[in-house]
Amino acid sequence: MSFTLHGVGVSGGIAIGHAHLVSHVALEVAHYVLPQNEIGNETARLDAAFTLVRAELESLHASVASGPAAAEYGAFLDLHRMILDDSTLSVAAKIYITQNQCNAEWALTQQMDVLLAQFEQIEDAYLRERKTDVVQVVERVLKALLGHPGYVPPPVQRDGDSILVAHDLSPADVIQYKQHHFTAFLTDLGGLTSHTAIVARSLNIPSIVALHHARQLIRDNDLLIVDGSQGVVIVDPDEHVLSEYRLRQSQLELEKRKLKRIKTTAATTLDGSAVELFANIELPQDIEQVKENGATGIGLFRSEFLFLNRDNLPSEDEQFEAYRTVARKMHGLPVTIRTFDLGADKNLDSAKRVAVNPALGLRAIRLSLAEPQMFHTQLRAILRASRHGQIRILVPMLSNVSEIDQTLRLIENAKQSLRQEKIAFDEQIQIGGMIEIPAAALCLDIFMRKLDFLSIGTNDLIQYTLAIDRTDDSVAHLYDPLHPAVLRLVAHIIRSANRARVPVAVCGEMAGDVLFTRLLLGFGLRQFSMHPAQLLRVKQQVLRSQVPEITPLTHKMLKTDDPEKIHSFLTKLNG
Repeated sequence: MSFTLHGVGVSGGIAIGHAHLVSHVALEVAHYVLPQNEIGNETARLDAAFTLVRAELESLHASVASGPAAAEYGAFLDLHRMILDDSTLSVAAKIYITQNQCNAEWALTQQMDVLLAQFEQIEDAYLRERKTDVVQVVERVLKALLGHPGYVPPPVQRDGDSILVAHDLSPADVIQYKQHHFTAFLTDLGGLTSHTAIVARSLNIPSIVALHHARQLIRDNDLLIVDGSQGVVIVDPDEHVLSEYRLRQSQLELEKRKLKRIKTTAATTLDGSAVELFANIELPQDIEQVKENGATGIGLFRSEFLFLNRDNLPSEDEQFEAYRTVARKMHGLPVTIRTFDLGADKNLDSAKRVAVNPALGLRAIRLSLAEPQMFHTQLRAILRASRHGQIRILVPMLSNVSEIDQTLRLIENAKQSLRQEKIAFDEQIQIGGMIEIPAAALCLDIFMRKLDFLSIGTNDLIQYTLAIDRTDDSVAHLYDPLHPAVLRLVAHIIRSANRARVPVAVCGEMAGDVLFTRLLLGFGLRQFSMHPAQLLRVKQQVLRSQVPEITPLTHKMLKTDDPEKIHSFLTKLNG
């Protein structure tokens, strides 16, 4: 019998294949009392289980040191290792065994509840969602205690196309399954910020989360159609529906192959306006994907990923090697390194700070100015690497002239220290600022006088302008890039920079969304920076665009405050 399930599509595309169900063992942990002379053996059994899981995670970490989504996988695995080493689980569980003379499984679940209660007290929605990781880690330890295999390879499907169906998936699970080349992921749980969603988007695999009962309703080897764009799963489709989706799938695959043809084509509009398409990266190994998609430079190197998920700060030499590697691999093309944007949902393990509202707290340049030695080390590393390529420094979250002046002084101090040591660097290295706070957008003239270039971070700019946390489900629907205030701010920044002949780019999500390509072109934007996987689609839109035709429509969009009219104009723009 054919039926349809609806969830949250987190990664687009169409997949057709047979269901592979990951067994979700709702581990019913029994409670039993142990004699006193067995307590030592029980704590040792718990230690052995922790050691086994720790070795599993280490092995998985080594297996993803390079390749697609390596940064995401590594971050998730490091988080799981941190949870595994949390004394609330590892130490307190042994104390609980001793005090209550109970079995290890029961003690572990009791301590898991304690840790989950702590996560429930976190106000930040994204961080609160990380309690899922606690459950996943505990489940791995429980499986080790109970003798369950950590991983069972899927059977070979008759057509080779398997779709993974699970109640929930941990990053470790995804890593273990990736060698089998699943064509899609389906889970009962999860949201837009869940790990499954993040990994799926990085791997460009169609995925749907929050299906609620998919694991119960779908049987092993059922034929499935997964429409990641619409968030729809069709179970046991009839021949007519199957033929329709196979046609759509082949059209999408053909479109992808066609896009590869424009890899070396210059990004120029039909009227001859030249556009620069840069890539956003997180780690040096991302350069391969940058080259595959024909980016003309790095518009945003998120340097904070070198700092995450570690107990110690990276040394100057370690940072230098990373920056130099990227500069050399880009062979003279521009490389824009953003100084670390730590804070909000990205924190140093060594900096245990708790903020009531991390997005408005000590983050980005504020943290850099508060930790001048850490900042000095990074600046020296960037400057040293600058002689190996066309490197630029981008400073995040600037809000006032004082922060700019302090930053420029610290950069000059770093330069002077290198001069004294007779270490070569680019004396003319360009310094730019992120425009992602409304205050910066409204005082743009000051920024343009003191900086060499600008980059608009639309993600934060939208959130700060609309006072909306897009990770909060209750208000996420209000996150609107087409809000009149957002459009006017973005247009104001671009036009002001163009008049002053200050280079300006957009490096937020809007830059990589083809829905907004022509809109930004009409505002006067000529530099886009995005995830490498989005680059060719944006280039295709650029090649098909006529700026003189676009511009009048964008002017009309800026003059209206009616959401329906704005959407109508956007439809015409992309028609």
